[in-house]
Amino acid sequence: MAIGMGLHGEPGLSEGPLCDAEGLATLLVDRLLAERPQEVAAEEQRVVVLLNGLGGFKYEELFVLFQAISERLKQAGIAITDCECGELVTSLDMAGVSLSLFWLDEELEPFWSAPADSPAYRRVSIVPPLADAPGEAQATAVRTQAIPEPAAPSGSGDLTEPQRAVLARFAAVEAELSQRVEELGALDAVAGDGDHGLGMLRGSQGANAAVRSALARGCSTGEALMAAGEAWSDHGGGTSGALWGGGLLAAGQALAQAPGQDDPQQVLTAVSAALQAVRDLGQAAVGDKTLLDALEPFQTRLQGDLQAGLGLEEALRNAANTALAGAQATAQLLPKLGRARPHGERSLGHPDPGAMSLAYCLIAAIQATTSSDALQAER
Repeated sequence: MAIGMGLHGEPGLSEGPLCDAEGLATLLVDRLLAERPQEVAAEEQRVVVLLNGLGGFKYEELFVLFQAISERLKQAGIAITDCECGELVTSLDMAGVSLSLFWLDEELEPFWSAPADSPAYRRVSIVPPLADAPGEAQATAVRTQAIPEPAAPSGSGDLTEPQRAVLARFAAVEAELSQRVEELGALDAVAGDGDHGLGMLRGSQGANAAVRSALARGCSTGEALMAAGEAWSDHGGGTSGALWGGGLLAAGQALAQAPGQDDPQQVLTAVSAALQAVRDLGQAAVGDKTLLDALEPFQTRLQGDLQAGLGLEEALRNAANTALAGAQATAQLLPKLGRARPHGERSLGHPDPGAMSLAYCLIAAIQATTSSDALQAER
């Protein structure tokens, strides 16, 4: 088992053999007690135990472990004032567990015990029924209100060719990422979270749905891309979600301000806007082993081919192949930014997952439109 892993699956501090509940409780409790706050007085050895299952750790196992932790704390002379035992913060169904000890004093304990009502945490206090209203329902500390379902989008109407192309591209990206989840996750696990493939898939699913909804409401192609950017950021999460969201949002804004959305120059403008947004958000450069090592060569090749007189689709295909070559070349680079940087040596010989996923998405999107164009020509 890995010990000291990050929440998203980053490489841990060490590894050791699997052990039983008593052994694991001793390992967890003793490491935390070694870092107990120095200001805690001897007579105030009271804690709240937060035992968290990461998603794949069964509740039966969690409760057995809590019993062992409770015994270990008692042996150390520490009283358990309260506890939270369950799936509090999960991480992609990891078969793991985390322990936190919250040290109480006279000032903090009332805050911990106070009623709270939020989407992530709830603590109620019991309120007695009103004596002067025997016929009414008893009052409670927490009241819930039904959230109305969002209204369904209006009819889609007739879509323009650029809008149909956008639908085809996003559908192809989602399909491609669904086939690449494990590959991208394995690349990411070398020196990172291990969740890149799943995050990318979730981002593409949210963006795909947002594009369909936006076009059904009569939005322009640029507006649909802006909606896709918001959705990708929300659903994808993490650094990649933010970068993809920012890039799509900038591309959509560029197209929304342009009169000819199917013009090759406007496509280049949108790609350039996305590139600049990713640069600004990530503060990275080519050679840092990030998705910029695929995106910047894509933009440069696209610009060069369009200036040389190539058609848009041919220029896009060439640019996508160039992006893939740039992504594959990151295998020889050391990461200079992000979570992978502390474990950079491990990543040598492995391409950057963000650059590879971007190249895969670009190729899938462009091939989808090319195939659609060829099918339309046959008809």
